[in-house]
Amino acid sequence: MARVILGVGAGIAAYKACSLLRLLREAGHRVRVIPTADALRFVGEPTWAALSGEPVTTDVWTSVSEVPHVRLGQSADLVIVAPATADLLARAAAGMSGDLLTATLLTARCPVIYAPAMHTEMWEHPATAANVSLLRQRGALVIDPASGRLTGADTGPGRLPEPAELFAVVQAVLSRPGGPVPSLAGRAVVISAGGTREELDPVRFLGNWSTGRQGYALARAATLRGASVTVVAANVELPDPAGARVVRVTSARDMHAAMLAEAGPADAVVMTAAVADFRPVVRSEAKIKKDGRPPDPIALAENPDILADLAALRSAQGRAGQVIVGFAAETDTDPDAARGKLTRKGCDLLVVNPVGGGLGFGTADNEAVVYGADGSSTPIPRGAKEALAEVVWNLVAMRLK
Repeated sequence: MARVILGVGAGIAAYKACSLLRLLREAGHRVRVIPTADALRFVGEPTWAALSGEPVTTDVWTSVSEVPHVRLGQSADLVIVAPATADLLARAAAGMSGDLLTATLLTARCPVIYAPAMHTEMWEHPATAANVSLLRQRGALVIDPASGRLTGADTGPGRLPEPAELFAVVQAVLSRPGGPVPSLAGRAVVISAGGTREELDPVRFLGNWSTGRQGYALARAATLRGASVTVVAANVELPDPAGARVVRVTSARDMHAAMLAEAGPADAVVMTAAVADFRPVVRSEAKIKKDGRPPDPIALAENPDILADLAALRSAQGRAGQVIVGFAAETDTDPDAARGKLTRKGCDLLVVNPVGGGLGFGTADNEAVVYGADGSSTPIPRGAKEALAEVVWNLVAMRLK
C-alpha cells in the first residue's frame, strides 16, 4: 500500500479526480486529498473526505502542531496533481508555497506527476510551455493533456486524460524499481497498436483479436520516460494513453500511410499492431446475403509490408540512428524462423510472442523473446504487458544514438 497525495486544482475537470481517487483507494492505497481553496468550488470538502477517509484542508494552519506543510510531502510515496491548472503549474514552477498543496509540492522527495487540464489557448501559451519545461527539467512527470471536448463548445488539446489512464500511470510509477530507468527525454517515438480490419461489405470485415493493450502499455511507458509519443491506433476501444497523441486508422493501407507519414522524424518506431496480411480484392457495396447458393470465393490481395517499408524509408532518408522494432505474434516461435523474419523486415529488434493457450491478444500478460539484428536474444518471461514494455524500451534506449 502506497501513501499517495492527490492534489486537485481549480478546474472543471476536478470532478474526474473523484473517479481517480476511488480507483486508488480500491487498489489499496492510502490517499490524502489536498485541493486548492478554489478547487472546493467545483467539488466540496465532504466529497473528498468521504471518498478518501482522510481529513481535507487547503491551508497550512489547520492541525499546525503536526506541521502538515512539511510532513505530508516528506511521507508521501507519490504525488499526483489532477487537474493541474495553468495557475497551479505556474506557482509550482516558481516554487511558491502559499497553500498546503504548493507547500507539499516543495517538500515532496517522491515522484511527482502533473496532469494538466485547461483551455487550449492556455496550454499553448508560451508561459505555460516554459513552466512545463522547467518542471520537467526538475524531474517531474508532466503528462500532455488529451484532445477533445472542453468547457462549453470548445474542443482541442487541454482535456484531462481519463481517470483509468491516470490510475495506470500512477501504478506504473509505483511499480518501478528504485534503480535508474533509461530516459527517452527529448525523443520522439511512434507506436502502432490494435488490429486492422479489411472490409468485405458494409457490415463484415476480415480482422483479428488484437485489442491494442500491448501497444498502449508501450506508449504509457515511453511517456513516463519523457518521450513525445504518437500512437497509430487501429480499432482500439481503450482510453487514449495519457500524454500520447493518437492517430486513428481502420485498414492495413490506412495504417501504412499513417505510419510512413509519422515515422520520418521519429527516433524510434515500434510496430505492435496486428496487421492483416491480405484484403478482399473487391468490397461489396451491399451486404452479402445468403440466397441458397454457395457463396462466391473471396479473392484476396496482399497488403503492403509496413515494417519492411519503414526500414526502407529509414534507409532512403539516411536516418541510420532511428531504431525500428517489430512485433510478431506466432504460434510457431522457432528461433531460426524468427531471425529469418528479422532479416527480411530490416528492423533492429523483433519481439516474438506466442499466441494461444491464454497468451497474446486480449490478455493482461505476455511473454516474448526479443531478437536483435546484432545477434542478441533477450527472453522476457510471462508477466504484465507493462513489464514487457519496459524491457523493450530498455533495449531501444541502448541502441539510440
